[in-house]
Amino acid sequence: MVFDCGVWCAKYLLCILNFIFFVLGTIIFGVGLWLAVDKHSLIALLKLVESERIEHFTQPQVIEQLAYALLVIGAVMFFMSLLGYLGAMRESRCLLSTYGTFLILLLVAEIVAGGLAAFYKEQVRNESKRFLQTTITSYTAGENQDATSLMWNQLMGNFGCCGITDYNDFDNSQAWKNSKGNRTIPDACCILKDVAKLVPRDEDCTTNPSESNSFYKKGCYEVFTEWLIRQRELIIGVIVTGIVHLVLVILAFALCKAFAKYDDMRL
Repeated sequence: MVFDCGVWCAKYLLCILNFIFFVLGTIIFGVGLWLAVDKHSLIALLKLVESERIEHFTQPQVIEQLAYALLVIGAVMFFMSLLGYLGAMRESRCLLSTYGTFLILLLVAEIVAGGLAAFYKEQVRNESKRFLQTTITSYTAGENQDATSLMWNQLMGNFGCCGITDYNDFDNSQAWKNSKGNRTIPDACCILKDVAKLVPRDEDCTTNPSESNSFYKKGCYEVFTEWLIRQRELIIGVIVTGIVHLVLVILAFALCKAFAKYDDMRL
């Protein structure tokens, strides 16, 4: 079928954008599948845990939840992008209209979710803290750390914070109580001279924490929230994603209309 320049450009722009999302969806799905099937090798590859400790490393339910979330996100991106790509390439009004409808439903769901999050800000805040509290209950010190302990160490070491609201949050973990010895706070809560290895600048920090040698009264929830607000790149990314979403909807239905017009002309 012969199209004018505008329709031709719209067709291949839609193909290119969906091919990019197809690749991203495949990667996300692959990482989720890898994480669900073989957590140890992925953790070793990312060098989050020293190789000799991998075999002693255990994963709590939160890691499985992350894997399933990645699988769902990747599968949705894969299906949607494939639908849009095939619809444009095969010039199928049925596929394109289905694709556009799914995009509109997804956009509405995103807007509703964002609106509910803004309207129920305090409830979202409380639920977020409650979720973090469930993860910190398994925190442990020593060699036999699970994925949650590792992630908390990385978060606290890199952001200069301790616990959710302060160091007292670790008292909810029986594993921490059993493994802490004479320590009051984890090493990661200290001001560190080596962030990668979590080496405190003050050797007495873990047993005698103070505001001069640690962040023991500085909760990670507030620190991380403030950091997110300061990330202009994240805000720009959300805006760009929304614009691309709208462009895809417009292109899908514009092509549907153009294909219908050319079909009528051919008849």
